Amino acid sequence: MSDKCRQTARKGTGWADYTRRMKPILFVRCDTVDTFGLAPDAVRSGGAEVQLWDSMDPDGSRPDLADVDGVVLFGSTYNVEHAEEQPFIKEVRELTLEAIEREIPFLGVCFGAQVLAWSLDAEVGKAPNREVGFEVVRPDPAAAADPLLGHYRDGDMVFQWHMDTFEPPTGSTLLATGDRVRNQAFRTGDRTWGVQWHFEIDRPELEFWLDTFSHEGDLDAEWGKSPEDVRAEADAYLDAHERKGRELFARFVGVVRETAR
Repeated sequence: MSDKCRQTARKGTGWADYTRRMKPILFVRCDTVDTFGLAPDAVRSGGAEVQLWDSMDPDGSRPDLADVDGVVLFGSTYNVEHAEEQPFIKEVRELTLEAIEREIPFLGVCFGAQVLAWSLDAEVGKAPNREVGFEVVRPDPAAAADPLLGHYRDGDMVFQWHMDTFEPPTGSTLLATGDRVRNQAFRTGDRTWGVQWHFEIDRPELEFWLDTFSHEGDLDAEWGKSPEDVRAEADAYLDAHERKGRELFARFVGVVRETAR
């Protein structure tokens, strides 16, 4: 326990009161079909509150980052190549750069990771393969000591749904690779992460995404796996995937708490 926490405890307020003084973690929604999966519960279980910004809402305004202690930028059915036709993409880029400038802990998920790479002038474009469903992830040696990804192991199965990929920004640390799409996670500095896979996914979110896509296209024809294939993979791998995802969010809350002190 830090000296500040000891002082708090001696005053009779205790650890729980100390954690309540953390500012919220901002969740940035970039898609109408995103309900954040297990993320809200995992963050609250870690002792932090959640503030939401729906970046696609034309009547909304970019939040003041002075009011939050961390930022999580989630996925989208759009890619950064759509920035000219979708104004929210430039807005989330500006928010990303502001978070980095303010040294606020930042976590980009899938599209969020690509926006982070793009914001730092790294290349973002079409991946050699479209990934949907569960794929192998291989942490690099640097991940073993990483505050967020140190609990992942070689061969873990993670949930993917993306057609684009990124190059790690100059000066960043590559943390994980994949067998079909190489670059899967990176860290810039000590409080900014981009992770390609959807570690926030849970079964209700997965079913919502599959059902939504079924009204728009043919998953098997367009992505190479049928909804039944994805559900069978989820039966095998989702429980372990959720445990890893909850742990990742708990670790992120820990980073936010330490930074906020």
